[in-house]
Amino acid sequence: MHWLDHSTAFFLSELSFYDYGSISFWGHNLSNSLANKYSTNICFCMKNRVGVGFRRDIADEFLHNDNFNPDFIEFAPENWMGMGGYWKKILDKAAEKYPVTCHGLSLSIGSSEPLDYGFLKELKVFLNDCNVEIYSEHLSYTKSKNAHLYDLLPIPFREDAVKHIIQRIKEVQDILERKIAIENVSYYTPVGAQMQESDFIKSIVEESNCDLLLDVNNVYVNAFNHKYDAMQFIDDMPLDKVAYIHMAGHEKVSDDLIIDTHGQAIIDPVYDLFEYTISKIKPIPVLLERDFNFNQFNSIVDEFKQLKAITSKHWEVSHVS
Repeated sequence: MHWLDHSTAFFLSELSFYDYGSISFWGHNLSNSLANKYSTNICFCMKNRVGVGFRRDIADEFLHNDNFNPDFIEFAPENWMGMGGYWKKILDKAAEKYPVTCHGLSLSIGSSEPLDYGFLKELKVFLNDCNVEIYSEHLSYTKSKNAHLYDLLPIPFREDAVKHIIQRIKEVQDILERKIAIENVSYYTPVGAQMQESDFIKSIVEESNCDLLLDVNNVYVNAFNHKYDAMQFIDDMPLDKVAYIHMAGHEKVSDDLIIDTHGQAIIDPVYDLFEYTISKIKPIPVLLERDFNFNQFNSIVDEFKQLKAITSKHWEVSHVS
């Protein structure tokens, strides 16, 4: 049985926390000879900037609220590709007003199936049309044997998985002709782990020549749930490869379990971990994620302002010319 089959069987029988769409992946093998030529796509205007996730429920705030001025926006390309009509016009207005990053949901970089080259071809056009500065994806998988799992499931921390994912990331970068950033994900039980999570992530990022999207809240969630030191985990990351940071809220559902929901306010310990992290890296974009609970929009504005204040304190002073 393939290592991923063990993981899938376990999660299908035991766990399911979030619903995400995915796409069936089929295709052929490509050369990896171009992978090392792609540089990070962050333009100078994106560094030391704080953005907010663009969602349809709050689209009007981005376009018409004069008291809300994020430095950039992020959205899932799968939610907008091929869109026409009213929402395509809204997207065009937003992309004209703000720099854009995209955070994918359906690449399924850890799956054993071949990549979906048709999807990647369409994605490349979409990213270029929207002038997307950074394209990122989750270090997870969302399908197995053409079964759509509608979840971001963790990949076993194993050397064979490392080699498999490195090959796939190189393929994706060849096709898109750009570096991608891979995000550390939250998970609720390790599956077949044979190495440390930090070593797993570091090996993939360094050997595939991709960037790291460091989700600070995910680090906090995993450290709490699996009883490890969050700051030490940050120290063990390839910090020179971090191109982007995500910040979000979570929900504590019991004394020993918190869930990464993107629906609650960021708590002080996560802000503290964020401040610790940015003290160790160069200025990069920071994204505030919120996927629901939009009714108190002023609280989202307050979180955005707090992230701006923290980044300004560290980066505008430390990196002044």
